[in-house]
Amino acid sequence: MTKDGSGKGDKKAQQYGVTPQSTDFNDWYNEVVKKADLADNSPVAGAMVVRPYGSALWENIVRWLDDRFKATGHESLVFPTLIPMGFITKEADHVEGFAPELFTVSKIGTEVLSEPYVMRPTSETIIGHMWSGWLNSYRDLPFLHYQWGSVFRAELRTKAFLRTSEFFWHEGHTAHADEPEARAEVRQMLDIYHEFCRDVLALPVVRGEKTASERFAGAVATYSIEGMMRDGKALQSGTSHYLGQNFSKAFDVKFQTREQKEEYAHTTSWAISSRIIGAIIMTHGDDFGLIMPPRIAPIQVVVIPVGRKDNFDAMVQEGETLAAELRAQGLRVKVDRRDGVTNGFKYNDWELKGVPVRIELGPRDLEQGVVVVKSRNSDEKETLQRADAVSGMAARLDGIHDWLLERATTFLREHTLNVDSYDAFQTAIEAGNWVRAYHCGDAACEKSIKDDTKATTRNVPLDDAEFFSERGEGTCVKCGQPSAYGKRVIFGRQY
Repeated sequence: MTKDGSGKGDKKAQQYGVTPQSTDFNDWYNEVVKKADLADNSPVAGAMVVRPYGSALWENIVRWLDDRFKATGHESLVFPTLIPMGFITKEADHVEGFAPELFTVSKIGTEVLSEPYVMRPTSETIIGHMWSGWLNSYRDLPFLHYQWGSVFRAELRTKAFLRTSEFFWHEGHTAHADEPEARAEVRQMLDIYHEFCRDVLALPVVRGEKTASERFAGAVATYSIEGMMRDGKALQSGTSHYLGQNFSKAFDVKFQTREQKEEYAHTTSWAISSRIIGAIIMTHGDDFGLIMPPRIAPIQVVVIPVGRKDNFDAMVQEGETLAAELRAQGLRVKVDRRDGVTNGFKYNDWELKGVPVRIELGPRDLEQGVVVVKSRNSDEKETLQRADAVSGMAARLDGIHDWLLERATTFLREHTLNVDSYDAFQTAIEAGNWVRAYHCGDAACEKSIKDDTKATTRNVPLDDAEFFSERGEGTCVKCGQPSAYGKRVIFGRQY
């Protein structure tokens, strides 16, 4: 595939050892994850080992989000991985939603536990238990908490970063005195996720509310950001939930109001997980491998010294000098010091890993005061004055970010179709598109659509969402009953 996504260049792509996207998107994804050194299989069924390059990417994600959470007044804490089984069963919808996915611990050594533990699928229950002891008065509110860690959910069909039995995330949990404040928190976090995806990851996402049948187990309302991958499938990339007083009542999280009355707190939860790495791969990658969004890339610029055996060490030192000049701008730079490896191999390797900018530096370039620069989203190399290459690097990286966002946005719009008949709906879904259609809101009707097409409701876009927010009236695309939402609902096949 050429960098404009035209689908040409399969012969060149095969030299990288990556199946072209158009041949088999699933194989392409799995190969990129492994060959770009993001993750590998583990001896634990359904779990992955994240390799240093993938871990560095996750660390950058954590760093940006953690700073953003703290800037909005949230405090981090740490809860146990094990949760008493009785906690899970206290909230009826919650246990029903998670029961098939639970890992349980029933023994310690040879001793059988009187009450099993579950490895946390999420932490609303244990947090509610602790809050019940911490919360006394309205003066204690709001509680604005979050934690980073792993969660565990049994997966039958696993896929690195997207669906694994153990995955990594933050989970935010907040408690408030009233519903308006709690709902404002839910929206604030959804908008932070949107900002992160758009401005850092170059991912266009649709903000909206989930239908009742797609809500988080135990929630009053669930909101999501939905991204479109380059095979047309949807990836739920983050969620924010208004839990009402459901968990507060289950765990006795109540407080004394200003009027000396006792009330249950209104709670929220919200999360982005390591599956966002899958979104980066599948939204921006091409037939040659990854294209890392520059603002989150573990390595933004790779410097490749080009020399013979008798001068290679000297060129490496020159590369380090150039890298230091770029690092002084706050950029993440690596010098490829590998000896005994061809330049072509190095170029292909960094192309596969998706490093946004490659600089080639040879003896003749050094004499002339120039460097050769190649951006990952372009087929062309540029010969630039060294000083100009350094001073213009930040702007170059911003340009790559803008290019990625524009390309992904165009793809999203071109592959999201308005339909009003069920025949057109089925045809559009089968062709790998998202569909915008009116729907009656009935869960049985949703299920019928899913059974027919494997498409689910992604969300109902918010009125001020960046994409597809316009209101309208119509009849259900499946059953012909009046629309329940006053606008079209997004349907698509999902990861």
